[in-house]
Amino acid sequence: MAVIDLNCDLGESYGAYKIGMDEEVIPYVTSANIACGFHAGDPMVMERTVALCKEHGVRIGAHPGFPDLAGFGRRNMSLSPEEVKASVKYQIGALKAFCTGAGVRLWHVKLHGALYNMAAEDYQLAKVVCLAVKEVDESLVLLALSGSEMIRAAKATGVFCASEVFADRGYESDGTLVPRNQKGALIKDEDQAVKRVIRMVRERKVETVEGRDITIQADSVCVHGDGAKALAFVKKIREGLTEEGIDIKGF
Repeated sequence: MAVIDLNCDLGESYGAYKIGMDEEVIPYVTSANIACGFHAGDPMVMERTVALCKEHGVRIGAHPGFPDLAGFGRRNMSLSPEEVKASVKYQIGALKAFCTGAGVRLWHVKLHGALYNMAAEDYQLAKVVCLAVKEVDESLVLLALSGSEMIRAAKATGVFCASEVFADRGYESDGTLVPRNQKGALIKDEDQAVKRVIRMVRERKVETVEGRDITIQADSVCVHGDGAKALAFVKKIREGLTEEGIDIKGF
């Protein structure tokens, strides 16, 4: 039987600002990537999101990004390798503290936004991230873009890794994601997203914005929880996978 994990970026509210539908979405996913305070989130939100994941049996992952709250971590930044490494370790450690307090395990790490996209293409940056993950906890899994430099760096450094695909993002021919400011970046049709995910799991193929197929490895599919139709989107994908006979569980 084909198996897939459903992950979602969560815990991105902070202060007086509410972002996403954490309480509604968490029951429908198997893994949660929780913001660690740099691009979004704050200590209270982190603690509350960990508690929600514990309540619903959802695996918890750290979601570190660039220190760019105003830009939601989606702007490229030029940091030294030492700065990147320390920043990632700091954020993982912060979330791990809340997991320890709640008596649950921190399971994985998934980078956010610009840091994720840059590391997907830059092997040296990806390697720095992998070393940061390994130094915090060698048992952690790096959830990374399928076929990317992050996967290659994880294997080279001995970090456990799982390949991630996206239900609602367009793909370039090199396997990277279409930038959000370009045409074809977002898949807004729920039925189209379901068909794409099923094909990625069953056939290991996805159609790019140029209209050609590329090979892809799907261990986990990301379903975003911050859109206006987030809950309906997550439900539709879960239902579609179940109807197709695909088992949904953690990677």
